[in-house]
Formats: sequence, structure tokens, C-alpha cells
Amino acid sequence: MNVLQMTDVTRIHGAGHTAVTALRDVTLGVASGELVAVMGPSGSGKTTLLSIAGGLDRPTAGSVEVEGAEISALRPSELARLRRQRIGYVFQQLNLIDGLTAAENVSLPLELDGVGRKQARQAALTAMSAVGIEELADRYPQDLSGGEQQRVAIARATVGKRSLLLADEPTGALDSITGESVLRLLRGHADAGGASVLVTHDARFAAWADRVVFLRDGRVVDETNTPEGPESLLVPR
Repeated sequence: MNVLQMTDVTRIHGAGHTAVTALRDVTLGVASGELVAVMGPSGSGKTTLLSIAGGLDRPTAGSVEVEGAEISALRPSELARLRRQRIGYVFQQLNLIDGLTAAENVSLPLELDGVGRKQARQAALTAMSAVGIEELADRYPQDLSGGEQQRVAIARATVGKRSLLLADEPTGALDSITGESVLRLLRGHADAGGASVLVTHDARFAAWADRVVFLRDGRVVDETNTPEGPESLLVPR
């Protein structure tokens, strides 16, 4: 069973002559152990696809299942629980809470799910250490650089036992070395049995994926395997 299964998904914003179709009949399955990269020009529907996959938006038509649960059939409380427990999301806008420290931002999903503060903080520090920012735990977002904030957002998405990671341009504010460390996290999550979906414009980072799906005008127009894998990035060209 796929961790994520999107079937014939269409998303239309607005109505009548102002209607805009962001996705058209998109079918995408992501299995346990798989990292899928989504590429395409600006406006092709990549962010909309992730928003629907993560239950942040609903399709106009079609179905979305996460671990076999049809998202549209869930009550709001059930959907919120699914997002807290099973789905990690790295937003382009990061969405950090200014009044919380970096560690508090990372631990928040766990605390909302009933994990004790001490245990949640330790899990947050472990996730922050994985992206090299454990020493920034007690700083506030406004005291961090853009790249540091992005790594906090990535740590928040990976904390706990998430089966599905969705990352929207997670390397955008990072240098190439740090960007590769983030891709190693996504790749490692998949290799450990999770599923990861990465939206990226950078072919170097897409090369870490098992498959690359190409979107244009809201449609899947191509799909390819990446047989060389991430090791190809380590070979000088």
C-alpha cells in the first residue's frame, strides 16, 4: 500500500470565467521507502499538489489517501491529528511562530499531541542536531538567519514518527553543502521506510530521488526514474 495515493486529483480555484485550474487529473502514488521529486515551471501546480497531499487544501475532484485514510472523509479533529502525527511539512514561507524559541517551534507538534514537555524538547534537540543547529535551540526566529530558520522548519517537519514528509523547496535559502545535508535527511527518511515528496527547481537535488515527476499547467507530463541516485552528485563532473 502506498503511503500517499492521489487519484485523478483536480483543483479549481474560483468559479465561472474567473476559475483557475491548478491541478488537472493528477494521479501520484508514493510508496514506503520512496523519495519522489516534483519539478516544473512556476505556476505548474507543485505547491498546490503538496498542499492537497498534506491535507492543507481539498481537491475539487479526485481522492487523496494517506496510509489508506481518505483525507476528505476525516473530521477536522481527525485530520489535524493525522497532520500532527503522520505528516511532516516544510513550507516555502516556513511558518515559524515568532513568540516561540527554535526548540519550542520544533517540539510544538509533539506537545500538541500530548507528549510531555521534557520528552518533546529532547526529541526537538535530536531533530535540530540532525540539521546542525542544536546550539540555536533557545534563540527566537527573528534572531536567526534565513537559512537557520529554514533548518528549524525542517527539524519541525522531521520530529517524531512521521510516515510522510512533504518539502516545498526546502533548500531555497541554504548553501549547497547544507542543502545536501537536508537531502540526506529526506533520503534517510525514505530509506528508513517512510515516504518523502520534494518540490525543487534544482536538478542536483532531484537526483537524490527515486523518481522525478514533471508538472506543467497542472498536469503530470512526464515521469522518470533516477538510476544514478544521489551517489552521482559525489562524482566530480
